[in-house]
Amino acid sequence: MGLIGLGHMGTAMAEQVLDAGFRLLVFNRTPHKAASLAARWAEVAASAGDLAARVDVVLTSLSNDEALEAVAQEVVAAARPGTVLVDMSTVSPAASARVAADADAASVGYLRAPVSGNPTVVRAGKLSFIVSGPAEVLGRAEPVLRAIGPTIHHVGDAEQARIVKLAINLVIAGLGELMSEALILGEAAGVTRIDLLEVMGSSAAGAPFVKYKTEPLVNDDFSATFTTALMEKDIDLILDAAAEHGAQLPMARELKTLLRAASEAGYADDDFIALFLYLRGASRYRDQEVVR
Repeated sequence: MGLIGLGHMGTAMAEQVLDAGFRLLVFNRTPHKAASLAARWAEVAASAGDLAARVDVVLTSLSNDEALEAVAQEVVAAARPGTVLVDMSTVSPAASARVAADADAASVGYLRAPVSGNPTVVRAGKLSFIVSGPAEVLGRAEPVLRAIGPTIHHVGDAEQARIVKLAINLVIAGLGELMSEALILGEAAGVTRIDLLEVMGSSAAGAPFVKYKTEPLVNDDFSATFTTALMEKDIDLILDAAAEHGAQLPMARELKTLLRAASEAGYADDDFIALFLYLRGASRYRDQEVVR
């Protein structure tokens, strides 16, 4: 099998595939990112097309619509009929549908398989896939996907997985923003950050995301597992999908405004929970000494 796209997520997924004993061919347009995997006996392909011509299952983990469409074009052109292309990126339903049409014309199976989790979740063996595409094609790719993560939600035959993934990211973005506001309220009134987060985590509001972010927030660690810029990109995809389907999403529009402002304030490459820092900077208590 092959994997194209060795960012943080792609690399973590490639490690899982190797740990499961699969032979793995990898490609990344920035070649040095393949070095750590080559040291673990992954083979490095010369191009996306070279990789696609040599394997039965091609996984892609890419940054945006443009990257997916460019790589998919190479893959579909080089792949043998019956090859399966599994895209794990977060992209628009429109771009994904164009890839589906090209794949179908070349007799290449196509699965939309965006994921729920971050590199830490991948390495812990807890990644979830949200998959849409023909059940028969999923059956052929399933052993490889389960080597990466144990949970597969099959939600339809077309672009449903793209919508489900965007809907989940809308909730996550909203949780991050609401947690930030809650912490600002608490600090402004003299409640320590750790006390508020511990109570929040054990309350009805205690989603797994709250628990994931408690330690980084207490320690002022805003190193990115998912950047502000990437979350803004996903909100753009959400708003585009909403416009296409006639859905009104006022919170998504507000999140777009806040994420854009946070990026312009210097937090684009920080974890999107740095919304807390941006919003705190606009609060009257910002010059007070606060206790975390």
